[in-house]
Amino acid sequence: MMDNGSRLVLEAKGIRKVYPGTIALQGVDFKAYSGSINALVGENGAGKSTLMKILAGIEYPNSGEMLLYDNEGEAEKISFNSTRDAVAKGIGIVHQELNLFSDLDVAENIFMNKERMKFGHLYIDHAAQVEEAGRVLKKLGQNIDPNTPVRDLRLGQQQIVEIAKTMIDEPRILIMDEPTSSLSIPEVQVLFSVMEDLKENHGVAIVYISHRLEEIKEIGDYITILRDSRLIDSGRVSDMEMSDIIEKMVGRDPRKFFSGQAHEMGQELLRVEDITLPRYGGGYTLDKVSLTVRKGEVLGIYGLMGAGRTELLESLMGGFDKADGKIWLEGERLDKMDMKDRLEAGLVLIPEERQREGLFLNLSVEKNLTMSSIGNYTKWFHIVKEREFESVKEIIKSISIRVASPDISISALSGGNQQKVVIGKSLLTNPKILLMDEPTRGIDVGAKSDVFEIVNSMANRGFGIILVSSELEEVYSMSDRILVLSKGKVTAEFNRSEANEEQIRKASEIGHGIE
Repeated sequence: MMDNGSRLVLEAKGIRKVYPGTIALQGVDFKAYSGSINALVGENGAGKSTLMKILAGIEYPNSGEMLLYDNEGEAEKISFNSTRDAVAKGIGIVHQELNLFSDLDVAENIFMNKERMKFGHLYIDHAAQVEEAGRVLKKLGQNIDPNTPVRDLRLGQQQIVEIAKTMIDEPRILIMDEPTSSLSIPEVQVLFSVMEDLKENHGVAIVYISHRLEEIKEIGDYITILRDSRLIDSGRVSDMEMSDIIEKMVGRDPRKFFSGQAHEMGQELLRVEDITLPRYGGGYTLDKVSLTVRKGEVLGIYGLMGAGRTELLESLMGGFDKADGKIWLEGERLDKMDMKDRLEAGLVLIPEERQREGLFLNLSVEKNLTMSSIGNYTKWFHIVKEREFESVKEIIKSISIRVASPDISISALSGGNQQKVVIGKSLLTNPKILLMDEPTRGIDVGAKSDVFEIVNSMANRGFGIILVSSELEEVYSMSDRILVLSKGKVTAEFNRSEANEEQIRKASEIGHGIE
């Protein structure tokens, strides 16, 4: 934690932003202090992203003012028409989604759109870029070769390259939007070390946005809480309890949130034997993975990044031609079927990347919900609108999708409600087994509670569920049984009653050199 000598470096006062039909921010105040991690939290739709975009010059407020303070405490009123204006004032941003060119090397990515030139701007001075990139990476405490193609880096190293792109401009203020959402536990700790160095040794004010509140308690110095486009509270993280933060974010007592419970299980639904997936270049992404799922059971799959969790679910759905092994669903052999036939047999995948793989962002909520089951609403090559609309109404009500009308664009919904649409779309295919890959990734604590309730309800209705999550606490609390993967192999299996988090964590680290 920083001491009380932290200086105010950026202040936003009375920020208001209105979009057609929506008030995104209603007179919000925000302060960022130098050499500190300034956390910004709230549910999806609370206004975090809008405020972040205004601070970074991506959006312009309808009213309010922003002040930038120098080292002597003198204030300058600022306004931005572009991100270039913000960068010129020392404000950089690292977005949640990586924005890198995988076929270019690290140095080329770091200097994209700000290339170092030679011979009268005729040629890019790649040697100078490599040298300067090396200095920045060393300053970040990273031993990454600037000549390495980005595609050859681990995900955590790619996140560091994103930070290095911003650090070339030597920002006083660095905005980081959900930087750990796709990182493994060791990669998160490396990122935290980089952030600690930036604040302690370089005096950078880090504006940190995350749904993982345990991270905020671990590394945060100051916190600002938004709810429903308004400022609810702000202060030092050390002065607030986790339960207080959650209650201020969602407006209700977190003790009433759903936590997992044992489910009444029936007969075996799914049997998988020796699923194997060769890795390009040699070895195996999945190495003879076997499992079973019973009716009404939640089977949790846990492992570090690269364990093969997503690849396992995609292999079960028929996503890899080279995957081998045997799959039975209620005694019917599926492994020779294509993806469409497996879907019709009762397997359905809820993908990790909901916007890229689970939704059509240019279509309405209704069309997204029925896209995978449209055959259920057709007669003589025509869609029976009444039947389709009734199914949509029923699923919206049953899983509590918050939407004014099924006709509105899916892109207008919060992340949590978009995830409910992906789940609802899957349920309308009449599945027997749901393969859920990171179903709470990138959604706020209130929406997570809603998704947990849906999972519990589906298990009680007799669905078999395979739940993949990188959140150990989530897997531990939600699952009836837990299967641990490490480097493509099953390293442990635990019943709910006998598992503990430390055992699960150790099993996930086997083969990583960190046992």
